[in-house]
Amino acid sequence: MAAGVLLAVPTAHAQPKKDTLVLGMQLEPTPGLDPTAGAASAIAEVSLYNIFETLTKVGSDSRITGLLAESWTVSPDLKTYTFKLRRGVTFHNGEPFNAAAVKFSFERAVSKESVNKDKAVFNNFEAIETPDAHTVVLKLKVGSVDLPFQLGQGTAIIVEPKSAAGNGTQPVGTGPYKLEAWNRGSNVVLTRWDSHRNAKDVKLRRVTIRFISDVSAQTAALLSGDVDAFPRVAAQRSIKQFSDNKRFQVLTGGSRAKTILAINNKRKPLDNVLVRRAIYAAIDRQAVIEGAAEGFGVPIGSFYTPGAPGYVDTTGVNTYDQAKARALLHQAGVTPPLELTMKLPPVSYARQGGEVIASQLAKVGIVAKIENVEWAQWMSGVYGQKAYDLTIVSHVEPLDFGNFARPNYYWGYESKAFNDLWARINATVDATERNKLMGQAQQFVAEEAVAAYLFQPTFITVANARVKGLWKDIPLSANDLAALSWGP
Repeated sequence: MAAGVLLAVPTAHAQPKKDTLVLGMQLEPTPGLDPTAGAASAIAEVSLYNIFETLTKVGSDSRITGLLAESWTVSPDLKTYTFKLRRGVTFHNGEPFNAAAVKFSFERAVSKESVNKDKAVFNNFEAIETPDAHTVVLKLKVGSVDLPFQLGQGTAIIVEPKSAAGNGTQPVGTGPYKLEAWNRGSNVVLTRWDSHRNAKDVKLRRVTIRFISDVSAQTAALLSGDVDAFPRVAAQRSIKQFSDNKRFQVLTGGSRAKTILAINNKRKPLDNVLVRRAIYAAIDRQAVIEGAAEGFGVPIGSFYTPGAPGYVDTTGVNTYDQAKARALLHQAGVTPPLELTMKLPPVSYARQGGEVIASQLAKVGIVAKIENVEWAQWMSGVYGQKAYDLTIVSHVEPLDFGNFARPNYYWGYESKAFNDLWARINATVDATERNKLMGQAQQFVAEEAVAAYLFQPTFITVANARVKGLWKDIPLSANDLAALSWGP
């Protein structure tokens, strides 16, 4: 009898299944948690699909499924999309999700006050019709094959009209998580919203997202168990100690990100294409990949990545050639040394890559004075005020080639010829013809050397081996927390 009691003790004290998780991120969201109100990808990494939801959802495999929309149909000319909305959905504050909320969200995206980085997507809506509370018809000025993907991005979240203005600090969405706390400079805490339609399938009750920019601190936090999973980790140098340790899983996946040396095309002498080509010719892309990302990257020659529809290899347009770089500077009438500033955000690929590039530029008579800035300074000074000559940044959005046609964009490039080509691309429904035109666009911006296009980063996720549901490939900036759970 005593033995029976003793045997029962472990069962009586069995631990409940773990329902909390600590996730690591390199950067803290700036300026807030509303992905329609800022360009930083870190915003969507916290809030997209977690706090806020969209009509469609982009999966790790880039497949598009319905989220707040149950289904949709599209006209043959790709100009009319009809979405059937999910019924019985409410926002965190109890207000109903319906066609009026969708209409409000999309009209908000093009309002005079909007700073939505994908404003052009919503400017293409000729009309937003709501024939009933559960149907939205989008009529486009120019047909778009990309719209279902674009409506799954952070810039297309559906917001609740009465609370929308406060979404930066007090976000109200329809997602499976609500904001519990934001400890500035440290972490964000999200808790499961038990009134969500799929709450019973959400395994994690609480997720703490810690912001760790320092590479060694990222490694230490994972090794100590202070962080359970770190998507897009910068610890490439330490990867072997994780891959050789059974406590961890290492996922290496593709991305649509483009790491570039952005050039301020409005500043002299950088407004001269010969000078921009000289800068590009001075850069050994492979050496940058080794220095900035420990070799985890693929060289690119334009603002487009291998595997994307219509990709063409343009790496041969601007090749590494120091003699050519010097000759181009001479041809442009520039007498060395050409002194420039290079402002670098705190991410490791920028700081490490900046040192490599500055050294390479010095060999052809270009002195790049490095200024390290924090992310908020980069967003306001570089991206907002265009107060820079050179900078290094990864553009992680997959469908952002239209940035070259954006007026007043931070790299200051303007070309009627490109704008006309981009308009033709957007008006082309036939996939083969569209891909052909995309090839021409890649060649165009490569020859213009609008930026020095460096590499497509390989994204690495390191996590506790028991964490399930992590994305391997990362087609857009998101951490789908509702898909995560702890295994045995």
